[in-house]
Amino acid sequence: MSRHTRCQGAILRDHHLLLIQHQDIDDGHTYRVLPGGGLEDGETEEECIRREMTEETNLDVIVSTLLLDEPGPPDGVYKWIKTYLCDPGEGIASPGYEPELEAAADYSIVEIRWFDLRNDKSWDPAIIKDHTTLPLVQRIRSKLGYLV
Repeated sequence: MSRHTRCQGAILRDHHLLLIQHQDIDDGHTYRVLPGGGLEDGETEEECIRREMTEETNLDVIVSTLLLDEPGPPDGVYKWIKTYLCDPGEGIASPGYEPELEAAADYSIVEIRWFDLRNDKSWDPAIIKDHTTLPLVQRIRSKLGYLV
């Protein structure tokens, strides 16, 4: 299934970025990603971000600004990916759910974790080896001035 635009949230709190951990239903493989998903009919990008962050992290966020506006990977589900900087609002960050039945059959959200953008030495080794998430987090760090 190909969709056009993924809107995802870079939720930042005290120099820490929130990532969610997906676990594949079939083989148990885990990986970390920014929370986000596709636009629903009639929905603005800001509405999509707020909905997705609530569903996946149990946080009501304040959408601040568009950080990254990039093409999706050639073989990916989304043709375009927009990453918005968000401030955590109300709620307690915790694993949410995937409401789309097709995606929920593939993976579940099992954990959320905050990663210090000032110190990549403290990160989970799995992120350092992740060829998708690590470059994205590095671009976010650079855009926010953590990498000089």
